[in-house]
Amino acid sequence: MSGKKKIKVVQCWDDGVINDIRLTELCRKYGAKATFNLNPGLMGEERRKSCWINEEKGIWSYNGFACGKLAKKDIKEIYEGFEVASHCWKHENADCFPVDEWIKAAVDARKFLEDIVQKPCTGFAWPCGRTTPEAIQALREAGFAYGRTVANMEDITKCEDVMALPANCHFSNNSFFDLYEKAKADNVEVFYFWGHSYEMYEYDKLWERYEYKLKYISNDPDAQWANVVDIVPLCKGR
Repeated sequence: MSGKKKIKVVQCWDDGVINDIRLTELCRKYGAKATFNLNPGLMGEERRKSCWINEEKGIWSYNGFACGKLAKKDIKEIYEGFEVASHCWKHENADCFPVDEWIKAAVDARKFLEDIVQKPCTGFAWPCGRTTPEAIQALREAGFAYGRTVANMEDITKCEDVMALPANCHFSNNSFFDLYEKAKADNVEVFYFWGHSYEMYEYDKLWERYEYKLKYISNDPDAQWANVVDIVPLCKGR
């Protein structure tokens, strides 16, 4: 990659779940930056443990794994040194609420997080990736720096609007390394992946795969870790 800039690698993780403890430990081990998109309204005063469940009414699970949630009081300690961002107060989907009610949920989460970490938290991740034109405009007017969707794009710096920011891929994409190496070969400035740490359950083999990605990127002399908010100025639709 002689004569080319280092590719900036960014990652973000949604929902503030117990598995983030293990994930932040791995990120610290490899000096990897990350942004965590949180729903403070779904975080209680105490942690909620993970468990495996059968089909039970009213309990959401990921393939039977009901991942525990961190407590509000955990935020400062668990995410120390990382970026945190709004994912709405209680994961409110933009197309399910009046826009004034929805943007309040987005801003309330941001303010809550800023009070805890004592720095601006201008990032945002759209719950379920669902947007509306009215919500996008409201997010912009509320002063957010970007809004991450679940769409994919080979070169995210070419996106038309950072309030509907795509990523390169999900962290578990089977073509992860091919996409990463192609981005480098094409001299793309940013490689962005995202996910939920509960998608690795408590299975060591899945965590080992994720750790290998961290190690691979951290050992790559042509790459450098960055925060999502830091790559916004590189985007066409900023």
